[in-house]
Amino acid sequence: MSSYLIKRVGLLILTLFGITFVSFIMLQLAPGSPLEMKLSQDKSGGLGNKSVITEEAREQLKKLYHLDKPILTRYALWLNDIAHLNFGESFTDHRPVIEKIKERIPISLAFGISSIVIALLIGIPLGLISGAKQNSIWDRWITFLVIAEYSLPSYVIGILLLTFFGGGDFFDWFPIYGIQSDSYENLTFFAKIMDRAHHFVLPCICYCIGSLAFITQQQRASFLEALHQDYIRTARAKGLSERWVLLKHAFRNSLIPIITIVGGMIPGILGGGVIIESLFSIPGLGLLSYESLLQRDYPTIMANFTISAFLSLLGIFLSDICYVLIDPRIDFEGR
Repeated sequence: MSSYLIKRVGLLILTLFGITFVSFIMLQLAPGSPLEMKLSQDKSGGLGNKSVITEEAREQLKKLYHLDKPILTRYALWLNDIAHLNFGESFTDHRPVIEKIKERIPISLAFGISSIVIALLIGIPLGLISGAKQNSIWDRWITFLVIAEYSLPSYVIGILLLTFFGGGDFFDWFPIYGIQSDSYENLTFFAKIMDRAHHFVLPCICYCIGSLAFITQQQRASFLEALHQDYIRTARAKGLSERWVLLKHAFRNSLIPIITIVGGMIPGILGGGVIIESLFSIPGLGLLSYESLLQRDYPTIMANFTISAFLSLLGIFLSDICYVLIDPRIDFEGR
């Protein structure tokens, strides 16, 4: 397996390089640029429609953003910065991009990890119950709820939650924006934890509702498929208890599709909820990515692209490793 892992790591690096190259070229060739954004902002803030930026200042801005160099040269400069773990400076406020990302990462991590954990802790048991009691009233109700959850977009669920539980015409149970109260700094340690948890409830529901429904449905389908395999009939023929057959044999082999799903969910841990963060005014990486796109902040956009691409490849890599741990019959060496 060691030779396989070495090959996969090498392929991961090459794939990441290809993704960043294509993303960088497409971003640079897209309509609009930081220079045009600066000029439009100056024109809107100046007198009339006449820009006060001189030609000399325009050339200085081009040099500042490296827009006076060919695209491949710009990519080489960016790649050199990445090799030194430096994402450059933001075009909007000239702060190091890595600092802006560090400020947002804890918030996105908290929502991303908690949503995955909640979706797994609720979705897997619901899928097992639905599969084990196929065509029962439990199965019908769980399937109905899963289809209803999956058919509603996250922003619709967010609006409904805000309307019914955020102080609208119904209940004023939860705050509707931010991750903490205005008096957060004056609270005790335990009160701070409760205040954060209070703010996290509604966004977490929006984050995990789609994943929970998908995991439940996939777990049910995979569990039903495992129940019809020959080794399940053999285990029952040996006289093993039904609980042992379901949990030891059927459940373990039904986890492989779930591992694939979780691997695909890893990129969403950081910056996967742009709409949700905008709806609840959460200062996470998703909102930072959206603002950077509007402002044509190339370094920040590329930093988010790179992080998302790396997490996507990492999710696939970890899924492959977990396959062997779950099912010993899988052998990547081809033996």
